[in-house]
Amino acid sequence: MKKMTQKLVMGLALALSTTVAMADPAVLYDLGGKFDKSFNESAYVGAKRWADETGKKFAEVEIQSDAQREQAIRRFAEAGHNPIVMAGFAWATPLGEVAKDYPDTKFSIIDMVVDAPNVKSTVFAAEQGSYLAGMLAALASKSGSVGFIGGMDIPLIRTFACGYAQGAIAAKADAKVVSNMTGTTPAAWNDPVKGSELTLAQISQGVDVVFAAAGATGVGVLQTAADKDILSIGVDANQNYLHSGKVLTSMLKRVDNAVYNSFKAGADLKTGFSMMDLSNEGVGYALDEHNKDLITDEMKATVDAAKAKIIAGEIKVHNYSSDESCPAYKF
Repeated sequence: MKKMTQKLVMGLALALSTTVAMADPAVLYDLGGKFDKSFNESAYVGAKRWADETGKKFAEVEIQSDAQREQAIRRFAEAGHNPIVMAGFAWATPLGEVAKDYPDTKFSIIDMVVDAPNVKSTVFAAEQGSYLAGMLAALASKSGSVGFIGGMDIPLIRTFACGYAQGAIAAKADAKVVSNMTGTTPAAWNDPVKGSELTLAQISQGVDVVFAAAGATGVGVLQTAADKDILSIGVDANQNYLHSGKVLTSMLKRVDNAVYNSFKAGADLKTGFSMMDLSNEGVGYALDEHNKDLITDEMKATVDAAKAKIIAGEIKVHNYSSDESCPAYKF
C-alpha cells in the first residue's frame, strides 16, 4: 500500500506525525514527552527498533493533556492503524471506552490492565527490579541512608518505593530509607526542578544514593545527585550514560520490548494479560561501561544471587499495587 504523509491536528497542541500508511502500527506516549530519557523514550526505542528492522513506518503522538487521550486513540483507530500501543497506566480509562467501538483493531496498553477482547495488557514486576536496585543502593551507601524520589503518588510508584526499601533492608538490616513523591497530579512526571529540590532535601538528611522513579522529573534528580557528588539510580531506560560514573545503575523496565513485540505481532497480536518480570528479563538492573567501576564483583554476586532466589520463589518481594501496604517502609 502506498505510503503517505499524514499530519492530523487534534486540537490544542496535539499533533500526530510521521510517514504512515493504513494498518501501520502506532504508539501513543504518556505525558512527559517522547524524549523524557525514561519511560516514554524506552517506548520510542522499541518502536524505532521495529522500524529499523522492517523498513516500515509507524505513527506516534505526544499528548499535552489528559483531555486529549480519548481523541487520540479514536483518531488512530479511525485511520486504520493496527495495533495501537499506549504507554502508561493513564490510558486505561479512555481505552476502556474506545476499544469496544473498534472490535477489529488490536490495542496494547503498558502498565495497566484493560479487560477487553481486543486489548493486550502488559504489566511489569517493578517491585522485583526495584528490590535489586535497593540492594545495590544499600551496598554502595557509605552513610547507610538511601533515598527514593517518585513522580506522581500512585500505587504503581509506591510499588517501586516498597520494593526498593525491601531490597535495601535485605542487603543491610540497619539501612535507612528516605522516600518522597513529587506530587499528586500528572505534572509530577515533568518537574525536574522539584526533583532537584527533593534531592537536596534528602542529601541534607544524609542520603548518599537516590533512586528516581519519576519520568522526566528524574532528570533533575540525577543531575543534582551528580552535582553534589552522590550516586543516583535511573529508571525504566538505561540512564547510566547521563552522568557516567555517577549513576550507580538503572532499574530497567523493558517498555521497549513490550512495544517492539506488539509491533512485530501486528494485527495478529495476542490479546490478554502479560507479566514481565525477572524470569523473562522484563525487569532488571543495568551494568555497562558507565557504572562498571561502581559495582564490585561482590556486590554483583550478592544481587545476582537474590535475583535467582526471586525467580525460584525463595524470596517473595511484596507487590504494593496488589496489597497497599509495605512491610519494609511506612508511607
